[in-house]
Amino acid sequence: MSDIISYDERKELPDSVFGLPERREFPMPDAAHVRAAEAYFRYCPDDLKPKLARAILARAREYGVDIQSPTILSYAEE
Repeated sequence: MSDIISYDERKELPDSVFGLPERREFPMPDAAHVRAAEAYFRYCPDDLKPKLARAILARAREYGVDIQSPTILSYAEE
């Protein structure tokens, strides 16, 4: 899978690979997209940041990605 997910590819992804599955935002089907979710975390609505932070950390563990962002780590603790 390339770094860019096409519209059709995104439609085929299960809800479970999204950081915010109810909104189908922040897809993380692989390690590259976990890093992208980390980079775009600041664009997440404030009320959803704790949920997204926990999802990023869970997917990062699954793919062996080391998340260093103090912002994400602090939101994950909320």
